[in-house]
Amino acid sequence: MHSGYMSDKDAGEQEFDGRDAPAERTDQGGLGGPASGSTAEAADASPWSAAGQAARQPAPEGQQPPEPDPAATPPSGIYRIGPQGTGRLPGSSYGPGAAPPPPPGYQMSTGMPGGRPGGSTQLSGRTKLVAGVAALALVVGGAAGALGGQLFGDSGGPSVSSLDTPPPARQASDAPEGSIESVAQKVTPSVAQLQVQGAQGASEGSAFVISTDGYLLTNNHVVEGAKQGGAIQAVFHDGTRASAEVVGTDPNADLAVVKVEGVDNLTPADLGRSDDLNVGQQVVAIGSPYELSGTVTSGIVSSLQRPVRAGGQDGTQATVLDAVQTDAAINPGNSGGPLVNMKGQVIGINSVIYSPGSASQSSAGSVGIGFAIPIDQARRTAEEIIDKGYATQTVLGVSVTDGPNGGALIGDVTGEPASGTDLKSGDVVTKVDNRSIDSADALVAAVRSNAPGDKVTLTVGDSNTIDVTLGGQRVGG
Repeated sequence: MHSGYMSDKDAGEQEFDGRDAPAERTDQGGLGGPASGSTAEAADASPWSAAGQAARQPAPEGQQPPEPDPAATPPSGIYRIGPQGTGRLPGSSYGPGAAPPPPPGYQMSTGMPGGRPGGSTQLSGRTKLVAGVAALALVVGGAAGALGGQLFGDSGGPSVSSLDTPPPARQASDAPEGSIESVAQKVTPSVAQLQVQGAQGASEGSAFVISTDGYLLTNNHVVEGAKQGGAIQAVFHDGTRASAEVVGTDPNADLAVVKVEGVDNLTPADLGRSDDLNVGQQVVAIGSPYELSGTVTSGIVSSLQRPVRAGGQDGTQATVLDAVQTDAAINPGNSGGPLVNMKGQVIGINSVIYSPGSASQSSAGSVGIGFAIPIDQARRTAEEIIDKGYATQTVLGVSVTDGPNGGALIGDVTGEPASGTDLKSGDVVTKVDNRSIDSADALVAAVRSNAPGDKVTLTVGDSNTIDVTLGGQRVGG
């Protein structure tokens, strides 16, 4: 699929059914103490020296082996296997950090798989590396075992097992106020999963309770499959199931209200406000991604006033949202679920996710770029749908395209309220109040963030201003 925005319910329509080199020891010295004698004497006593090699030759048949030469005995200590071969740890009698010279014909390892820098891994090289690791493990294990025997072998004390200790006391049920845990405890009972069966198949999304008498708020794209004789079932956090009916929708704002009957003890969510949000403040998303109901994720408000088309890149300008951007994980099935602040108040409705160009619609998931409808707009739309059965969309009365050098280029003046002002075709709007406008979608989003009847000041060009009282038109139903 091409790079772009997409609604995050779509995957819900499917059925589910260089090896590292060993780490270097950084201990100083090791378990053994330093060998006696000078550095030069220690070098002469190298196990790879001539004396050392002679001392290691087997005795002729019938003769007793000679007594070991102390000078040929390798100094005690723990050796490390690192990227430059085998060497004794710093503090050994070979000198600080120095390695004993290799025996004749011995080839040093480069530390790369197969012994060849940047090359492919070969079995022989890996065998040497693994053998070295095993040797290190045996040396350390043996030394530790001997020490353990000296320290504890004769004590006869009982062994201690973690399994014998009792479990700790249960955690307190009251989570700290303002924590993700407390937000989840407060909001989860208000969130429901919506299972939709329509003519095009099954899908699912999320919703949240807004009244004790059964009203739930969700996205239009979650329930649109049920409009032509389909069915919706709401599943609440305690497992309660109930049939739901669509009360009304606003396809342009991607909002819908549904209602369930016969469910007692519903917990309405607390609604916050979105006009005082700050970039960087913490938020929590709750919903049913991939049919995993009650999933809680957290993040921050990444940006505000993002113009996003609810239908993705295939959506029209009529579906532009003035969205809240968040990095809280939002996945297919989260659509319609709440985005809440750390007081547990709903500040947005999760609706759209960004899909990289390499992701198909069926495999899209969170990449940390999600968008939510501001609750101020959603509250106004839900109230109208419940009270009137339809919603009213805020309009300026013009058609717009992107300006050649930024801004929103006015095409046709199509009606009120623009027709009653000095705004004309060819004007380029660069601001709405103090908000900069850099595209046609930005102007649409700025207008939609207001309610019908609100007064705004448009900046045309660099400095010309026009005051407008915004109008409204009926949508959905």
